[in-house]
Parts: sequence; structure tokens; C-alpha cells
Amino acid sequence: MLFLRTPLGEERIFALQPPFGGAWNRMHAEPEQPWASPVPAQNLGKFRKDKDRVAQKERDGRQQRDGTSLSQPSTPTPDDATDAATAKISAVMMASGTSDLRSNAATVGSNGLEMEEEMKLPDRQHSNGTVTTPAYRGNDMSVEANSAHKGADHDVPETTPNGARPQPPGTRKGSSPLAPAFMVSAPGKVIVFGEHAVVHGKAAMAAAISLRSYLLVTTLSKSQRTVTLRFPDISLSHTWNIDILPWAAFHSPSKKRKYYDLVTALDPELVEAMQPHLTAVSSDAPPAEQKIQHAAAAAFLYLFLSLGSQQSPPCVYTLRSTIPIGAGLGSSASTCVCISAALLLQSHALAGPHQDQLSEEAEKQLERINRWAFVGELLIHGNPSGVDNTVASGGKAVLFKRADYNKPPSVARLGDFPELPLLLVDTRQAKSTAAEVAKVAHLRTTHPAVAGHILDAIDKVTESAHALIASADFDSNNLAALQHLGELVALNHGLLFSLGVSHPKLEKLRGLVDDADVGWTKLTGAGGGGCAITLLRPTTTSSSSSSSPSPSKFQTLQTRLEAEGFEIYTTTLGGDGVGVLMPAVLTNGSAEVGGEVIDQDKFLRAEGREGVESLVGVVGGGAGGERGEWRFWRP
Repeated sequence: MLFLRTPLGEERIFALQPPFGGAWNRMHAEPEQPWASPVPAQNLGKFRKDKDRVAQKERDGRQQRDGTSLSQPSTPTPDDATDAATAKISAVMMASGTSDLRSNAATVGSNGLEMEEEMKLPDRQHSNGTVTTPAYRGNDMSVEANSAHKGADHDVPETTPNGARPQPPGTRKGSSPLAPAFMVSAPGKVIVFGEHAVVHGKAAMAAAISLRSYLLVTTLSKSQRTVTLRFPDISLSHTWNIDILPWAAFHSPSKKRKYYDLVTALDPELVEAMQPHLTAVSSDAPPAEQKIQHAAAAAFLYLFLSLGSQQSPPCVYTLRSTIPIGAGLGSSASTCVCISAALLLQSHALAGPHQDQLSEEAEKQLERINRWAFVGELLIHGNPSGVDNTVASGGKAVLFKRADYNKPPSVARLGDFPELPLLLVDTRQAKSTAAEVAKVAHLRTTHPAVAGHILDAIDKVTESAHALIASADFDSNNLAALQHLGELVALNHGLLFSLGVSHPKLEKLRGLVDDADVGWTKLTGAGGGGCAITLLRPTTTSSSSSSSPSPSKFQTLQTRLEAEGFEIYTTTLGGDGVGVLMPAVLTNGSAEVGGEVIDQDKFLRAEGREGVESLVGVVGGGAGGERGEWRFWRP
């Protein structure tokens, strides 16, 4: 509901139906009405009293101008207390950001991207002669809906000869409200099968995990002209002046990229043009920290300059991640996907996501996000494979193969990959991907036949796992099917151990899991430390839907793992990819009108992984399970 007071003192109530999708509409369910309609039937009595009061004020005004005595003040009605209450509720509703989905992602401006035409609704003329202009789509929406001027003793024409609505003398043009904050989230990833073999032209399977990054986009007032990136997990906070960024370089006809372009390499001249604006980023940080912070800032700034314009709205981009950083779990790709999706939403290059979206359209939207996320990965890693950003964009799993490094890799989405319970354990043992890759390369040189057979065997494991999961009769709740998949997990680890890329801590971890008999374990990523994954074993027969080990066994295992200094994450394999929370409002059992508005203060105060997931997590909250307010592109 929107409550507006006219300059004559009249109050109007409007029911707004913004197209935020099912989650918003469920939170603010109203009867099926036009965008802006008069007071509902149950308030008609009050409406008539309001009309009578306005008519009396008009008569008093005419009498005052004519020199006659004024009428006695009217006796307060019982509805006056209601008016005061509704005024308070009005302020809360306006603060909660009740606006349209497309104005929600603030317009970036004339940046060469596809813009959506604003829809303006017809005016309504009321019985007292005033004209109400309903809210319309777009960032320049005026909250003031009545063109009459309080105390004016002259008539104001409804329109000028050219059709425009004039401003009465002494009035100010209504200011544009800020676009409500929104959030974007993307998952991390693990390599399930095929590590190291993939470096030598074999296939690998990677899947999304339910550990995710979350990006909150907050629009500032137009006068601020700054853009800020906050990433507290890596101690990064930096603000740029929008007007002095190198727009001329990025928007020159020979350099400007469209949102649908496929960018496979960075433009050295654009990277060079960006450097002066990165020198001040974390200038006092230690070199190791500064390198990470510079890479994140460079990825953001390159995408912002490529997809935005000098008319971009001033914003704060605040990022929190529940993905361990530097553990080979795709944290940087998850971050780049969030930034890519947010900027594309703000430039109106994305539609949805919504429940009725066609599969082909969802696939196209995800590809746009993925392409620009890859550009961000180029800034961070130099020569990324593209696996991490593909999984973070589309979720589920992918089968990846690069037989010829002079050609693009083959990446096939596995849309039917099941969601499986997973235990992810970080050994906290530092590792070097380059060193582990060099080990295998040396072994292949010194023992080519043996190393070749091991790599071929890993490839066969990956192919077998793919065939099993892709089969029509695969049921993740079936004990025999999961046992078969788990045995392939264990086989893959054994082959990686034979290549010499395991570590004593990884073997200790695997031994503890085997002793507890809760699942099948393998290292994930380069090895030499880092993380391991355990596909959890069902506890009962194949007819059961349970997919978790017995609580006593699992709790005992957790205690033993923690005693070894390992960090434990209970997660899910094969979940959704990038998602949107628009506006950034969740029910969360909050007493706030319409739900809990997620602002920067709340987001930054959330403590650790548990705090972030409890506040905004795709899966979390007081009731647990998946939060219905989040929306995903699901081809």
C-alpha cells in the first residue's frame, strides 16, 4: 500500500503491484488491482469523509478570498487517529523500497546496452478536480502524485500546449527515489573427477557446492558520483570517483564492447588505461595481501567500465563469501559471476529470472553472465580454464575437456546432475598448484608408459561416473547407485595418490572417514594439501529417502577431524548457479513491515559463514531449507 497526502491535506491510498515475482507478491499479497487504483471498497466510508473534508476546505478558501467569515473548524473524526497511523506506516513502506523490478536495478545510462522502454500509466482525475499521476516504471519516478499547489489562489492547467504537465509556481520538482538494494549470489565448485588428467587432455567433472558468495548492491544519491567496492573477507575497501574514470578509452568506437560480445582476451590498452586508478588500492597493505586486493579490484573495475557508463548510478558493491579463499574451490570465479550478473542487471541486459522463463532464454542469460565473468577471471588468473566461472554461473555440474590448448575447451553442462550430500574438509595445509602439476609432468617424462596408464585410468573413472549419473534410472537415494558412484570417488583418489599428489594430512583425513564408515573420500583440486570431499553414505536401505550418515557416527567424525585442526563444511553438491534477491528483502521471521530489509550495516555485521548464511543465505534462515525469495536462471 502507498499513502500519499495532497497539498490540500487530502490523503490517498494506493495499492501497488510491482512485478517483483512470486516471492515479493507473497510477502505483500493484495487483491488483483491495477497499478494505481483508488481506495479499496472496505475504506470507502473513510474516502467519503475525506472527500467531504476537502470540499469544506475549498468552501472555506473561497469564503476567505471573498472576505466572508470562515466556517467553524470541523470536529475531529475517529478516522484522524487512523490517518496518523497510516502516515507512519507510509514512511516505513517507502523506506522498504516498494518500486519496480526494473528500476530496482538502477539504470546505468546511455552505455550502448539494451534499454527497456519505460511504461507510463494514465492519469486519474478525481471528483475534487485534482489530477493524480500514478507511479511509473523508471528511475525518475516522482513520489508526489498530485499537481495542485497548496494555498495557490490560481488555476493551474492540467497540461501545456505541448502536452507536458507544468510545475505550479513555488513548487519543486519531485526528487527521484533511490533504487532499492538487491543481491546476487553464486556458488563455489569442487572437481569431482579428473584432476591432473584434465591438464593432459583428458576429461574432468566439476560441480557446484552450496558454499556461495553474496554481493549486495546499494544505490547512493546522484550527487555522490562515487562507486565503492567492499570485500571485507580480503580487507578490501576502495572508492572511485565515477567522473574521472577512463571512460573515453573504454567507450571509444574501436574498444567498446556490447553486453552480448564474446571476449576471450583482455585489451592491453584498456588494462593500461585502468592502472592509474588501481595504484591507490590498498597501498599500505603487505605485498601478498595487496596482490589479492589488486586482482579483485582490477576485475571489478574492468567490468564496471566495460558494462557501465559515466552516467552509471553511484553505488556501493559489498561482497561477502562463505567459500574458503585460496583453497581451489572457485572463490574468485564466484565473485566474478556476482559482479557480472549485478552489472548486467543494472544495464538491463538481463531479464528475470522468473518461474515461467523459457529454458532457451534462461540459457542465453546465463551465457551472458558467464562470458563477462570469464573476463574478470582473466584479470585475476591470467589464463583461466573457464571451468570455475561456468559452474558458478549455471550450477549443477560440467564435463570439461581441453585436448588442444590452441583451441577453446569443450564444456558440456550436466543439467541433470543430482544434488548430493557432501562433506568438505579443508586440511589447512598450504599447497602450490604449480608444484603439483610439475610433479605429474616430471613423472610423465621419466615414466611415460606408467604415468600414461594412470592418466588414462583416471579418464575412464570420469567417463564411468558421467555415464552412471546421465543414465535414466540413476537414483541418488538408491543405496546401490550411490555405492557405485562412491567407489568411483575412492578409485579416483587412489590413482591420484599413485601420481604423488596427495599429502599425509589428506591421507589422515581419508583414514578417519573410512574408519567412521560415513562415505567415500578423495582429494579435490591440485592436491598436496588443500581440501578433500566425502560423498556421504545413506544409513538405511535403498527404499529410504535418507541421505545422511547416522548422527552419532557423524558427530564422532567431526570431533576427530576438528582435533586434527581440519575445518569442516557440511554442504551439498550439484546445486543452483547464480541467483538474484530483488529487492534485498527476506522474511527471516522479522517484525519489519514486509520483511527484513538487508542493508549494508546488517550485511557487514553478520559474523562469519554462519552469520552470512543465516542472514541472507540461499539455504538458511529460521525455518531452514531453501528461501523462496531467491530466484535462479534454470534452463
